[in-house]
Amino acid sequence: MAAASAAAAAPPVCVLVLGMAGSGKTTFVQRLAAHLHGQRCPPYVINLDPAVHDLPFPANIDIRDTVKYKEVMKQYGLGPNGGIVTSLNLFATRFDQVMKFIEKRQNASKYVIIDTPGQIEVFTWSASGTIITEALASSFPSVVVYVMDTSRSTNPITFMSNMLYACSILYKTKLPFIVVMNKVVGVSAVLGTGLEDFFVQLSKAVDEYEREYRPEYERLRKTLEKAQSKQKREQLEHLWKDMGTVCVQSNKLAGSDDASAVGPSDLILTRGTLDEEDEKSESDTDDIDHDVTEQSHEEPAFRNFMEETRMKYQRRSNQDE
Repeated sequence: MAAASAAAAAPPVCVLVLGMAGSGKTTFVQRLAAHLHGQRCPPYVINLDPAVHDLPFPANIDIRDTVKYKEVMKQYGLGPNGGIVTSLNLFATRFDQVMKFIEKRQNASKYVIIDTPGQIEVFTWSASGTIITEALASSFPSVVVYVMDTSRSTNPITFMSNMLYACSILYKTKLPFIVVMNKVVGVSAVLGTGLEDFFVQLSKAVDEYEREYRPEYERLRKTLEKAQSKQKREQLEHLWKDMGTVCVQSNKLAGSDDASAVGPSDLILTRGTLDEEDEKSESDTDDIDHDVTEQSHEEPAFRNFMEETRMKYQRRSNQDE
Protein backbone atom coordinates (compact mmCIF):
# COMPACT_ATOMS: atom_id res chain seq x y z
CA MET A 1 0.00 0.00 0.00
CA ALA A 2 2.84 2.38 0.87
CA ALA A 3 4.61 1.51 -2.37
CA ALA A 4 1.46 2.28 -4.36
CA SER A 5 1.12 5.65 -2.63
CA ALA A 6 4.75 6.48 -3.37
CA ALA A 7 4.27 5.59 -7.02
CA ALA A 8 1.16 7.78 -7.25
CA ALA A 9 3.03 10.70 -5.73
CA ALA A 10 6.00 10.36 -8.10
CA PRO A 11 6.37 13.41 -10.37
CA PRO A 12 5.83 12.88 -14.10
CA VAL A 13 8.79 12.47 -16.46
CA CYS A 14 9.07 15.34 -18.94
CA VAL A 15 10.25 14.13 -22.36
CA LEU A 16 11.49 16.98 -24.57
CA VAL A 17 11.49 15.69 -28.15
CA LEU A 18 13.88 17.50 -30.50
CA GLY A 19 14.86 16.78 -34.07
CA MET A 20 15.77 18.27 -37.41
CA ALA A 21 13.01 19.11 -39.87
CA GLY A 22 11.91 15.93 -41.64
CA SER A 23 13.52 13.57 -39.13
CA GLY A 24 10.17 12.06 -38.16
CA LYS A 25 10.03 13.85 -34.80
CA THR A 26 6.29 14.56 -34.80
CA THR A 27 5.48 11.07 -36.10
CA PHE A 28 7.62 9.66 -33.28
CA VAL A 29 5.65 11.72 -30.72
CA GLN A 30 2.42 10.38 -32.23
CA ARG A 31 3.64 6.78 -31.97
CA LEU A 32 4.95 7.38 -28.45
CA ALA A 33 1.59 8.77 -27.29
CA ALA A 34 -0.29 5.90 -28.96
CA HIS A 35 1.99 3.34 -27.30
CA LEU A 36 1.40 4.85 -23.85
CA HIS A 37 -2.36 4.94 -24.41
CA GLY A 38 -2.17 1.26 -25.38
CA GLN A 39 -0.38 0.59 -22.08
CA ARG A 40 -3.24 2.37 -20.22
CA CYS A 41 -0.77 5.09 -19.25
CA PRO A 42 -2.04 8.18 -21.11
CA PRO A 43 0.60 10.91 -21.36
CA TYR A 44 0.14 14.66 -21.00
CA VAL A 45 1.07 16.08 -24.41
CA ILE A 46 2.24 19.64 -25.13
CA ASN A 47 2.76 21.09 -28.62
CA LEU A 48 5.25 23.98 -28.82
CA ASP A 49 5.27 24.28 -32.61
CA PRO A 50 3.14 27.33 -33.55
CA ALA A 51 3.54 26.76 -37.30
CA VAL A 52 2.47 23.13 -37.60
CA HIS A 53 -0.53 22.74 -39.90
CA ASP A 54 -2.07 19.42 -38.89
CA LEU A 55 -1.17 17.89 -35.53
CA PRO A 56 -1.39 14.09 -35.85
CA PHE A 57 -1.98 13.57 -32.13
CA PRO A 58 -4.28 15.12 -29.50
CA ALA A 59 -2.48 17.76 -27.43
CA ASN A 60 -3.51 18.76 -23.91
CA ILE A 61 -1.76 22.11 -24.38
CA ASP A 62 -1.28 23.59 -27.85
CA ILE A 63 0.69 26.82 -28.35
CA ARG A 64 -1.54 27.54 -31.37
CA ASP A 65 -4.49 28.05 -29.01
CA THR A 66 -2.59 30.87 -27.28
CA VAL A 67 -0.51 32.56 -29.97
CA LYS A 68 -1.69 33.18 -33.52
CA TYR A 69 1.45 32.51 -35.55
CA LYS A 70 0.23 34.08 -38.80
CA GLU A 71 -0.76 37.26 -37.00
CA VAL A 72 2.68 37.50 -35.37
CA MET A 73 4.36 37.22 -38.77
CA LYS A 74 2.00 39.79 -40.28
CA GLN A 75 2.29 42.45 -37.57
CA TYR A 76 6.06 42.25 -37.24
CA GLY A 77 6.92 41.59 -40.87
CA LEU A 78 8.71 38.36 -39.98
CA GLY A 79 9.53 35.24 -41.94
CA PRO A 80 8.84 31.69 -40.70
CA ASN A 81 11.81 31.38 -38.31
CA GLY A 82 11.37 34.84 -36.81
CA GLY A 83 7.65 34.20 -36.37
CA ILE A 84 8.32 30.94 -34.50
CA VAL A 85 10.87 32.61 -32.19
CA THR A 86 8.52 35.50 -31.37
CA SER A 87 5.59 33.12 -30.79
CA LEU A 88 7.74 31.07 -28.38
CA ASN A 89 8.77 34.26 -26.59
CA LEU A 90 5.12 35.19 -26.07
CA PHE A 91 4.32 31.69 -24.84
CA ALA A 92 7.30 31.69 -22.46
CA THR A 93 5.89 34.71 -20.60
CA ARG A 94 2.96 32.51 -19.55
CA PHE A 95 4.78 29.23 -19.06
CA ASP A 96 4.16 29.40 -15.31
CA GLN A 97 0.53 28.58 -16.14
CA VAL A 98 1.68 25.50 -18.08
CA MET A 99 3.68 24.37 -15.05
CA LYS A 100 0.55 24.60 -12.90
CA PHE A 101 -1.38 22.45 -15.38
CA ILE A 102 1.36 19.81 -15.29
CA GLU A 103 1.40 19.82 -11.49
CA LYS A 104 -2.37 19.26 -11.41
CA ARG A 105 -2.04 16.24 -13.73
CA GLN A 106 0.99 14.64 -12.12
CA ASN A 107 -1.08 11.95 -10.40
CA ALA A 108 -2.90 11.08 -13.64
CA SER A 109 -0.02 11.10 -16.14
CA LYS A 110 3.32 9.37 -15.71
CA TYR A 111 4.84 11.09 -18.75
CA VAL A 112 4.68 14.61 -20.17
CA ILE A 113 5.66 14.65 -23.85
CA ILE A 114 6.71 18.01 -25.32
CA ASP A 115 6.89 18.32 -29.11
CA THR A 116 9.12 21.20 -30.23
CA PRO A 117 9.30 23.21 -33.49
CA GLY A 118 10.65 21.51 -36.60
CA GLN A 119 13.18 24.33 -36.91
CA ILE A 120 15.23 22.95 -34.03
CA GLU A 121 17.59 25.92 -33.63
CA VAL A 122 14.80 28.38 -32.83
CA PHE A 123 14.05 26.37 -29.69
CA THR A 124 17.46 25.12 -28.56
CA TRP A 125 19.29 28.44 -28.98
CA SER A 126 16.58 30.96 -28.08
CA ALA A 127 16.13 32.56 -24.67
CA SER A 128 12.55 31.28 -24.50
CA GLY A 129 13.71 27.71 -25.18
CA THR A 130 16.15 27.97 -22.27
CA ILE A 131 13.46 29.34 -19.97
CA ILE A 132 11.05 26.52 -20.84
CA THR A 133 13.69 23.80 -20.49
CA GLU A 134 15.00 25.06 -17.13
CA ALA A 135 11.47 25.54 -15.77
CA LEU A 136 10.63 21.92 -16.52
CA ALA A 137 13.95 20.48 -15.32
CA SER A 138 13.89 22.39 -12.04
CA SER A 139 10.55 20.84 -11.06
CA PHE A 140 10.32 17.45 -12.79
CA PRO A 141 12.65 14.67 -13.98
CA SER A 142 13.41 15.75 -17.54
CA VAL A 143 15.01 13.94 -20.46
CA VAL A 144 15.93 15.24 -23.92
CA VAL A 145 15.16 12.86 -26.80
CA TYR A 146 16.96 13.69 -30.04
CA VAL A 147 15.29 12.09 -33.06
CA MET A 148 17.78 11.39 -35.84
CA ASP A 149 16.91 10.46 -39.41
CA THR A 150 19.33 7.62 -40.17
CA SER A 151 18.31 7.35 -43.82
CA ARG A 152 19.75 10.85 -44.35
CA SER A 153 22.85 10.10 -42.30
CA THR A 154 24.37 7.22 -44.25
CA ASN A 155 27.14 9.54 -45.42
CA PRO A 156 29.87 9.65 -42.71
CA ILE A 157 30.18 13.45 -42.96
CA THR A 158 26.42 13.95 -42.54
CA PHE A 159 26.37 11.45 -39.67
CA MET A 160 29.18 13.22 -37.79
CA SER A 161 27.58 16.62 -38.39
CA ASN A 162 24.36 15.31 -36.87
CA MET A 163 26.22 13.87 -33.89
CA LEU A 164 28.10 17.13 -33.29
CA TYR A 165 24.82 19.02 -33.33
CA ALA A 166 23.39 16.52 -30.86
CA CYS A 167 26.44 17.03 -28.60
CA SER A 168 25.99 20.79 -28.68
CA ILE A 169 22.37 20.38 -27.53
CA LEU A 170 23.48 17.95 -24.82
CA TYR A 171 25.90 20.48 -23.35
CA LYS A 172 23.42 23.34 -23.82
CA THR A 173 20.55 21.65 -21.96
CA LYS A 174 22.67 19.80 -19.37
CA LEU A 175 20.07 17.03 -19.16
CA PRO A 176 20.03 13.25 -19.73
CA PHE A 177 20.11 12.70 -23.48
CA ILE A 178 18.75 9.87 -25.64
CA VAL A 179 19.44 9.65 -29.38
CA VAL A 180 16.61 7.89 -31.21
CA MET A 181 17.67 6.64 -34.63
CA ASN A 182 14.42 6.79 -36.54
CA LYS A 183 13.29 5.17 -39.83
CA VAL A 184 15.20 1.95 -39.06
CA VAL A 185 14.45 -1.24 -37.18
CA GLY A 186 15.92 0.25 -33.95
CA VAL A 187 12.93 2.56 -33.43
CA SER A 188 10.29 3.02 -36.10
CA ALA A 189 7.88 5.92 -35.66
CA VAL A 190 5.61 4.37 -38.30
CA LEU A 191 5.57 0.74 -37.16
CA GLY A 192 6.24 1.31 -33.46
CA THR A 193 9.01 -1.28 -33.31
CA GLY A 194 11.71 -0.71 -30.72
CA LEU A 195 9.57 1.34 -28.32
CA GLU A 196 9.99 -1.18 -25.50
CA ASP A 197 13.75 -0.74 -25.73
CA PHE A 198 13.23 3.02 -25.84
CA PHE A 199 11.33 3.00 -22.55
CA VAL A 200 14.07 0.90 -20.96
CA GLN A 201 16.57 3.62 -21.94
CA LEU A 202 14.14 6.30 -20.78
CA SER A 203 13.92 4.66 -17.36
CA LYS A 204 17.72 4.62 -17.14
CA ALA A 205 17.82 8.29 -18.16
CA VAL A 206 15.37 9.16 -15.37
CA ASP A 207 17.62 7.37 -12.87
CA GLU A 208 20.52 9.37 -14.27
CA TYR A 209 18.54 12.59 -13.81
CA GLU A 210 17.80 11.75 -10.18
CA ARG A 211 21.41 10.82 -9.51
CA GLU A 212 23.39 13.36 -11.53
CA TYR A 213 21.15 16.26 -12.56
CA ARG A 214 18.49 16.79 -9.90
CA PRO A 215 20.97 18.11 -7.27
CA GLU A 216 22.18 20.71 -9.75
CA TYR A 217 18.68 21.83 -10.66
CA GLU A 218 17.69 21.90 -6.99
CA ARG A 219 20.66 24.19 -6.41
CA LEU A 220 19.57 26.29 -9.38
CA ARG A 221 16.04 26.65 -8.05
CA LYS A 222 17.24 27.68 -4.59
CA THR A 223 19.60 30.14 -6.20
CA LEU A 224 16.76 31.68 -8.17
CA GLU A 225 14.59 31.94 -5.08
CA LYS A 226 17.23 33.49 -2.82
CA ALA A 227 19.27 35.30 -5.52
CA GLN A 228 22.52 34.70 -3.64
CA SER A 229 24.57 33.18 -6.42
CA LYS A 230 26.80 35.65 -8.27
CA GLN A 231 27.25 33.13 -11.07
CA LYS A 232 23.50 33.00 -11.72
CA ARG A 233 23.28 36.78 -11.83
CA GLU A 234 26.05 36.81 -14.41
CA GLN A 235 24.16 34.21 -16.44
CA LEU A 236 21.04 36.39 -16.38
CA GLU A 237 23.09 39.39 -17.48
CA HIS A 238 24.60 37.33 -20.29
CA LEU A 239 21.15 36.17 -21.37
CA TRP A 240 19.93 39.74 -21.38
CA LYS A 241 22.84 40.83 -23.56
CA ASP A 242 22.17 37.96 -25.97
CA MET A 243 18.60 39.15 -26.37
CA GLY A 244 19.82 42.56 -27.47
CA THR A 245 18.19 45.93 -27.02
CA VAL A 246 16.61 46.31 -30.45
CA CYS A 247 13.15 47.83 -30.06
CA VAL A 248 10.64 46.23 -32.40
CA GLN A 249 8.07 48.56 -33.94
CA SER A 250 4.64 47.08 -34.58
CA ASN A 251 3.33 47.26 -38.13
CA LYS A 252 0.21 49.29 -38.59
CA LEU A 253 -2.94 47.18 -38.71
CA ALA A 254 -5.13 47.49 -41.73
CA GLY A 255 -7.92 49.95 -41.03
CA SER A 256 -6.22 51.31 -37.90
CA ASP A 257 -5.43 55.01 -37.62
CA ASP A 258 -2.96 54.54 -34.79
CA ALA A 259 -0.15 52.00 -35.09
CA SER A 260 0.62 52.41 -31.40
CA ALA A 261 -2.76 50.86 -30.64
CA VAL A 262 -1.26 47.46 -31.40
CA GLY A 263 0.01 46.00 -28.14
CA PRO A 264 1.26 42.65 -26.86
CA SER A 265 -2.27 41.58 -26.00
CA ASP A 266 -3.18 41.73 -29.69
CA LEU A 267 -0.75 38.87 -30.32
CA ILE A 268 -2.08 36.61 -27.55
CA LEU A 269 -5.10 35.27 -29.39
CA THR A 270 -7.23 32.20 -29.47
CA ARG A 271 -6.58 30.41 -32.73
CA GLY A 272 -9.49 30.97 -35.11
CA THR A 273 -10.41 29.52 -38.46
CA LEU A 274 -8.07 30.67 -41.21
CA ASP A 275 -9.59 31.99 -44.39
CA GLU A 276 -9.30 29.93 -47.56
CA GLU A 277 -6.25 31.82 -48.85
CA ASP A 278 -4.32 31.41 -45.61
CA GLU A 279 -5.35 27.74 -45.43
CA LYS A 280 -3.76 27.10 -48.80
CA SER A 281 -0.56 28.93 -47.92
CA GLU A 282 -0.25 27.26 -44.51
CA SER A 283 2.41 24.56 -44.39
CA ASP A 284 4.20 22.38 -41.90
CA THR A 285 7.55 23.60 -40.62
CA ASP A 286 9.21 20.68 -42.42
CA ASP A 287 8.64 22.65 -45.65
CA ILE A 288 10.56 25.69 -44.38
CA ASP A 289 14.11 26.10 -45.69
CA HIS A 290 16.18 24.92 -42.74
CA ASP A 291 19.27 26.74 -44.01
CA VAL A 292 17.63 30.17 -43.91
CA THR A 293 18.76 32.18 -40.90
CA GLU A 294 16.80 35.22 -39.87
CA GLN A 295 17.44 37.90 -37.32
CA SER A 296 15.07 37.20 -34.45
CA HIS A 297 12.84 39.94 -33.09
CA GLU A 298 12.05 39.84 -29.40
CA GLU A 299 8.42 40.71 -28.61
CA PRO A 300 8.09 43.69 -26.21
CA ALA A 301 6.12 41.61 -23.70
CA PHE A 302 8.97 39.09 -23.57
CA ARG A 303 11.61 41.80 -23.09
CA ASN A 304 9.51 43.32 -20.29
CA PHE A 305 9.21 39.89 -18.68
CA MET A 306 12.99 39.41 -18.76
CA GLU A 307 13.62 42.97 -17.53
CA GLU A 308 11.28 42.49 -14.55
CA THR A 309 12.98 39.18 -13.72
CA ARG A 310 16.43 40.75 -13.89
CA MET A 311 15.43 43.73 -11.73
CA LYS A 312 13.81 41.43 -9.16
CA TYR A 313 17.03 39.44 -8.72
CA GLN A 314 19.10 42.63 -8.51
CA ARG A 315 16.87 44.06 -5.78
CA ARG A 316 17.04 40.83 -3.78
CA SER A 317 20.80 40.71 -4.24
CA ASN A 318 21.20 44.26 -2.98
CA GLN A 319 19.11 43.44 0.08
CA ASP A 320 21.18 40.34 0.84
CA GLU A 321 24.41 42.31 0.52
